[in-house]
Amino acid sequence: MKKSMYLLLTLFLLLQQAVALDVSFPASVDKKVPVVVLKGNAYERGLQHGRALKGPIAEVYGKWKESIRKETQKDPDAVIADFLATSDYKKAILTWTPDLWQEIEGMAAGSGQKLEDVLAFQLIDEYWGYLDRLEHGSVDKDHCSAVGVAATNDHPAYVAQNVDIDTFMHGYQVLLHIQETADTPEQYVLSCAGFIGFVGMNNKGVGVVINALTDLNNCVDGLPVTFVTRGLLNKKSGAAALAFVKQVKHATGQNYIIGAGNEVFNYEASANLVVQFNPVADQKLVYHTNHSLVNHDVKPWMEAYHERVLSGKGPMTNSQTRYAALERRLATTGIRLSPELVKETLRSKDDARFPVCVAYNKDALGFTFSSVLFTLGARPSVQVTYGSPDQSEYQEHFFQAIK
Repeated sequence: MKKSMYLLLTLFLLLQQAVALDVSFPASVDKKVPVVVLKGNAYERGLQHGRALKGPIAEVYGKWKESIRKETQKDPDAVIADFLATSDYKKAILTWTPDLWQEIEGMAAGSGQKLEDVLAFQLIDEYWGYLDRLEHGSVDKDHCSAVGVAATNDHPAYVAQNVDIDTFMHGYQVLLHIQETADTPEQYVLSCAGFIGFVGMNNKGVGVVINALTDLNNCVDGLPVTFVTRGLLNKKSGAAALAFVKQVKHATGQNYIIGAGNEVFNYEASANLVVQFNPVADQKLVYHTNHSLVNHDVKPWMEAYHERVLSGKGPMTNSQTRYAALERRLATTGIRLSPELVKETLRSKDDARFPVCVAYNKDALGFTFSSVLFTLGARPSVQVTYGSPDQSEYQEHFFQAIK
């Protein structure tokens, strides 16, 4: 009896702590992405993130370092130190998104992790670029399928994506709900414990989804991808977001699909160039995977790959196969581009080897971490899944304050 009472008291105290930290933890059977509410200035938001998820952050950082050890056969702390020593991303972050530097400082303080580790963990795409510079083309990081649909008389605009990422991140999905301040719009940001965000949407009509373009040139002093994404979400209008993606110096090749009010825009960005890409003539539909199509600012060792992909010669790559699936399912004349069709597309496995939707497999290198659907318009909402959308239902969240 005493043992039972002790367990009940412990559970009660844990629940009290979760409520105090504004964290909604999911029941395991429901597989819902937990929501972490972040309030106040940037440092305070980071501090709350770090404190609320201190345990999960320590766990996922440990798994991250173990993945570095397996990938490089070197001490992960030495690899991280060399990665940071051979780049200068901090200057660009302080220039373009100084509030986000404060946020990661707060996260380090709240979680008890070293600031260098917190910074390096944000630089997922940049780390791939670091390995690619060392190994010249041996890094294979094909992942993520993204879609944008402009508004019509029948529906508002929306952007959607399967966020495919390293397997070690499974179980650490989190939805950051950033509360509005005088300087910052209300935002929902899909993320991982200890990370400031993959993709998201704000209450000012701006939504962002992304695809890595590892064939494009990168640089060691540009703005890293996640800081570009969060920088876009900090903008209070679609026009400001579009100006930002074109003005900033990009650290890493990346495709950005931006929902801006009733419209959707697609930009392939590299270290030296930002080019708009429209797969269909009327610009009412955009979609992308992981190879550049109009931006030719390509790494020297990727030129042959780039030319082969554009020519259509040779076997279909992972990225080409998924792109063809998106095109086949969405770019058909007369088809109604409903949210249901987009979700069906993101669940699809038309090719067994290179499916759009990748279910979790502990022995695989990557999987669909979450699928998202961001609906703009008069009643904007954010829908996310816990893992791949073939195994988890979309959970919908609404904004508290609409522009």
